[in-house]
Amino acid sequence: MASVHHKYKTRGTCSTQIEFDMDTDTKVVRNITFQNGCDGNLKAIAALADGLDAPSIISKCGSIRCGSKNTSCSAQLALALRKAETEKD
Repeated sequence: MASVHHKYKTRGTCSTQIEFDMDTDTKVVRNITFQNGCDGNLKAIAALADGLDAPSIISKCGSIRCGSKNTSCSAQLALALRKAETEKD
């Protein structure tokens, strides 16, 4: 069970970067942190998603929008996880 640390630069959101660890076998995500953005909300997203597998988070968060924006911090997390799933170790 190897865990890989990932960094993802967000686009179109108040948060500017997401970092997390993902298990290469189970795709379980841990230690999610957001830089900048709505501190309390992003801590809540990170806490609720911690320990879930990437496909579950992607399914739940991928289509969430923030106000009139075409994306959200949650949707950016889903994009980051999709990218991490396709990266080679």
